[in-house]
Amino acid sequence: MKNTDPAWQQLSPVLSGTDSWFRSDEAFNSLYPPYIKELAPLHWTPVEVAKKAAMFLAASPGDKILDIGSGPGKFCLTGAYHHPEASFYGIEQRNDLVYCAAITKEMLGLNNVTFLNGNLLHLDFSQFDHFYFFNSFYENLPGTDKIDDQLTYSRHLYDQYNRFLYDQLEKMPAGTRLVTYHNSDEEAPGGYQLAASTNGHLLKYWIKASH
Repeated sequence: MKNTDPAWQQLSPVLSGTDSWFRSDEAFNSLYPPYIKELAPLHWTPVEVAKKAAMFLAASPGDKILDIGSGPGKFCLTGAYHHPEASFYGIEQRNDLVYCAAITKEMLGLNNVTFLNGNLLHLDFSQFDHFYFFNSFYENLPGTDKIDDQLTYSRHLYDQYNRFLYDQLEKMPAGTRLVTYHNSDEEAPGGYQLAASTNGHLLKYWIKASH
């Protein structure tokens, strides 16, 4: 779904002084149309969290990093800007959020980020090296805040997505890095060891020690 907000459409295709957009959440979120900006406090990764996570995940030049449930691309865009030697990918089901992420990517002039429109269950994890997960399945639980009413929500889907993610991460080789934000320790598969945590233990850094 294309956004028709005039103020958003008038932004330059490649913004000058790009670094200023990453100085704060207020600055970065102003890149988005109002309805997406309003969702930021609950649903999009804060800039400072994205910077910390990307620094850990972009371990080596050429690394491919996947954001699971990338929304309008805030984590991927922040990571791609600060780590041009790595490639960032986002998988997202909602067409309008993928469109918004792609437009924002063009505005920022970033070439090392790709947004995929699709369901996680159809994705081959072996294409990627490291992973970022901001509890994107949580809205399937009853009583939680939803991004919108485009999708079907259910406890069954919550369990299905978590099982799939667990299985895929378990298959990854030793050395695979994972960053989780607002997740429980139980959601990291066996073999992943906690390397560090920050932000009141909400942001956790994992490395797989065994296959």
